[in-house]
Parts: sequence; C-alpha cells; structure tokens
Amino acid sequence: MITLYNTLSKKKEIFESLNPGKVGMYVCGPTVYGYIHIGNIRAYTFADTLRRVLEDAGYEVRMIKNITDVGHLTDDDIAQGDSGEDKIEKKALAEKKTPAEIALFYEDYFHQKEALMNIEPAHYFPRATAHVKQMIHLIEELIQKGHAYEKNGNVFLDVTTFPDYGKLSGNTLGNLKVGARLEKHPDKKNPWDFALWLKAPEGHLMHWTSPWSEGYPGWHIECSAMSMEYLGDTLDIHTGGEDNIFPHHEAEIVQSEGVTEKPFVRYFMHTRHILVSGEKMSKSKGNFYTLEDIIDKGFSPMDFRMLLVSTHYRSQMNFTWESLEQAKKNKETLFVVTEKLSAIPNGQDNDTAFDGEDFLIRVREAMQDDLNSPEALAVTLELAKKIHTLLDKNEPINRTALTLVFEKIFFLFGLKQEETIIPEEISAFAEAREKARNKKDFAESDRLRDLIIERGYKIEDIPGSYRIKKL
Repeated sequence: MITLYNTLSKKKEIFESLNPGKVGMYVCGPTVYGYIHIGNIRAYTFADTLRRVLEDAGYEVRMIKNITDVGHLTDDDIAQGDSGEDKIEKKALAEKKTPAEIALFYEDYFHQKEALMNIEPAHYFPRATAHVKQMIHLIEELIQKGHAYEKNGNVFLDVTTFPDYGKLSGNTLGNLKVGARLEKHPDKKNPWDFALWLKAPEGHLMHWTSPWSEGYPGWHIECSAMSMEYLGDTLDIHTGGEDNIFPHHEAEIVQSEGVTEKPFVRYFMHTRHILVSGEKMSKSKGNFYTLEDIIDKGFSPMDFRMLLVSTHYRSQMNFTWESLEQAKKNKETLFVVTEKLSAIPNGQDNDTAFDGEDFLIRVREAMQDDLNSPEALAVTLELAKKIHTLLDKNEPINRTALTLVFEKIFFLFGLKQEETIIPEEISAFAEAREKARNKKDFAESDRLRDLIIERGYKIEDIPGSYRIKKL
C-alpha cells in the first residue's frame, strides 16, 4: 500500500491510480534559458524517486516532462504571469542568438545533468513550441464556455467563473488583493485573471498566428495542453517544486477543468526549496550552486543524490558542504559492503544464512510511506552494519540474496556505481603494492601507497582484493 501526501487535500492519502496498474505522471520540466541549479535537480530527482517507488510496486508508469521553450516571462510571479520579457527571448537577444539555439543548448544541458544524476528519462519530453495548436484549441474552448475573454489581441482567463479557485494554494478569490505582486493589466477585467494568449509586440522574435492576434501562449496554458495531450483529461500525479503551486499549478487546474469539466489531477505533489547554509539560494549572495560546482569540489552526482535521499522531499533542505561530505560517507559505506559481498570466500556463502529480506521489507515500507527516504536510508545503513559484523566474525551469509537486496534498494534510491578512469601509472603502482603486500614487504607497500596518494588517489583494501578511488 502506497501513501502519498496530496497538496490538494493537504494530507497523506492511499494511492489509487485511475486505471488499475497504470500511472499517468506529469512533471513540470525546465524553462530552457539557463543552467539548472541544485534546487531544480532536487525536484527532478524527487519525481524520479517517486517513479521508481511506483515501478518497484508493480505499476506501469508513463511519465511526461515538458520543455518550456516559449511563454515563460521574467515577471511570472507578478500579475499572474502576463508581464515582463520572455526568458528565452531575453537570453537570445543578450547572446545574439536565435531563441531556438538558446533553447536547444540548455535543453541538451538539462538532459546531460539528468543522466549524471541517474534520473530515468521521461517517456516523452514535449516542447511548448510544438504544441501551440493544442493550446489555441483549449483557449477557444475556454472562450466558448465563458471562462475566458479577448481584448486587444490578448486573451485572459476569468478566474471569477471558478468558485473553487485557490483550492490548491489557498489563494482564493476572497484572499487575493491587488498589491505589489498582483498588478493590474489594462486589458484585464480582474487583476487576478491570467494570460492565455498575448499579442506579440513589434519585433518580438517568437510569435504564431491565432484567431486573436499574432502572438504567443501564456506559460500556464502550455502545461495543460501538453499534459492532457499525452495523459488524457485526468492525470494521476502532477509534480513540481513548491514555487509551482501558485500561480502555475492553480492556473492549470482551472483552465483544464474549465474545458473538460473533470478533475484535472488526482495527486499533486511538491518538493520544498533548498536553503544554502540557512539562506535562500541567490546568485547575488554567491551561494547559487549547479551540479558542476559540486563536482568541482570533488564530490560526485551520486554523493548529491545520497544527500537528497537523506532528507524528506517535503522538508526544507539545508545544503552545506559538511552535509554533502556526510552523504558521501554514507554512499561509500553502502558501496563498500556490496564490494565485500562480491569478494567473500565461497565457503562463507550459504543459501540458508542471513538474507536481509526483512530489511528490504522495511525499506520498501518506508519508501511507500510518502517516500520516507531518510527512514529507508537508516534501515539500509543498519543492514550494512549487520553485514560488516557478520563478515568480521566469518559467519555465513546468503551472498546472492543480499546482493539482490542491495540492487533493489539502490534502484529505489536511484544510486549507481560511478566509473572512475584510473591512469595506467596508478594502476601499475596499485598492482605492485598488492604484490609487495603478498610478499609481506610492507615498507615497499607503504612507499607505493604514498606515491598513489601524492598523485591524488587512494587505495582501499577489501577481502581478497583492493580498489582505487580518486581523492
């Protein structure tokens, strides 16, 4: 039984998919105008972990993750997303490139970073620019049903036609006020209405022909069009960061349900923000980090993934280099025990001995309880400690079963062994050191070990063998 916290109901619920055994899942993907940061990566990694938990439980998951390559404006948190410049167009003008060149470059970068984080590719990555026809169709239906209106080539959704507007975020019509973060557009009936289509100003690089003007779609309508195009009128799960709750996901609900008159999403799920040393991440503060920054500090993508596993997705995570160092140690603990398992003598392997099955059950129970990954990690570290104790005492264990247990846990956590390319010189030193140890020439063994360390690597002895790691 899987339980998930639903932002719609503000409580944990037993998960039941619309179609038995199948899950339709939509993930708010990147706006491809810049490098994604560790906060973005947290949201995408969470969605990947959720997918893994569902697949481990036997569900067939269809994941759609959009690519926003038009319509996301710089002032998306003001005036319901209808003011400011298009983020991609602004970048294109600054770099003297076309919007398509900007979008394709950063889309490729996004895919590279997901691969490094061992995030399973979505089944489809629809681009907004390829679905303008579907967006126009939705807008036409909203106008026809009295939920939207046009003025001067701009089209807005009239949120007063939805009495339950605000059911996701709590920003109901009664709570919304005209203020610094909700400025009134001259063509709006109400300041809280939001743009479905905007007339392109003269010289605008991205524009399409529509019944209302030569223009471009609003950011919110894009996700409604693309999610329903590939997953149908009602989605099982929709994920994103907590900043997506309002206005973006709130807008998606009303414009989608305004057309279909069906529930748009059964389970909305959101990750919390990442703080850096207790402060909001900001370029101006110098604490804005990308995956490259983590790698440049000597950590790996899997170290960062382990750090994400260490914190519940609904908890505000405080990123520090010290916490990343601890996550790296935890990751190494788990990888070391699997290497020790593979190296144990055949005489210690026994099919009727300890198999770790009870621990796997506990890990699954934790992960199926609203992705309680910190609890699942604690159980896994407890398992690693028990195996170390058994191996140290030369007691029998079920190597095959335990290896499979770790494979399943690593799948749930999204962890994978990372390949390190070892220079030939280092490999030769390590081999010579191993021969010296076997001859009990410990002075030579220590000398070679020091040479390896001087060149930025270390050697760790494991039963019957050794392994080389970069410092």
